[in-house]
Amino acid sequence: MRLFLPTARQTNWLLIIGFLAIGYALYLRYLAIEQSTVSLACDAGLKTWLCLSRKVATWLFNHYAFGATALVLAGLNLIRPSLVLFALGLAASGLGIVLYNVGTSALAVALLILSLARPAPATE
Repeated sequence: MRLFLPTARQTNWLLIIGFLAIGYALYLRYLAIEQSTVSLACDAGLKTWLCLSRKVATWLFNHYAFGATALVLAGLNLIRPSLVLFALGLAASGLGIVLYNVGTSALAVALLILSLARPAPATE
C-alpha cells in the first residue's frame, strides 16, 4: 500500500505556498488591519489596493470564511488525497490561523496531517 506522500519537489512547492500564505496573512494583519493610521485612512474613504485588501480580509474573517474553506478542503483531501487539495487547504489554513479563524483552521491542519496516512489514489 502506497501512502499519499509528496515527493521532495512537491514538498518544496508546498513549503513555498505555505510560507507565502502565512507571510501575506501577517502582512495583512499587522500592517493593514491592526495599524490605526491605515484603518482610519481606509475608514475615511481612501481608495487604495491596501484598503480593498483590508476590507475583503475583514469581511472574510468576520464570516469565518478562511476556517470554513480550510476545513472543507482538508476534509475533501482526507477523503480523496490530492496534491492540489492539500496545497489549497494548506494556504487557506495558514491564512485562517493568522487572521483570527484559529479553531477551524487548526482542525483543518490536523486533517491535512492525517491525510498523509491515507493510501494514495490509484494511478491508471
